[in-house]
Amino acid sequence: MNAPSDLSMQTEEVLRHELEVYRREHRDLDEAIAALQERGTADRLTLQRLKKKKLQLKDRIAYIEDLLYPDIIA
Repeated sequence: MNAPSDLSMQTEEVLRHELEVYRREHRDLDEAIAALQERGTADRLTLQRLKKKKLQLKDRIAYIEDLLYPDIIA
């Protein structure tokens, strides 16, 4: 039985999917922030919240990338 390797493969697939979702959300937030700044329609608080959310996503992306692609010094 290869249950542990199957589980890690499923976990890896889930992480890869989450990574893609987070990257898409990060890109969308970047575009939304840029659009709001261009038009000048957003207040400062809204921009701060969007930027904070973008940084949180960036941290999640980095964490998942570290799990999927660990630094191995050979």
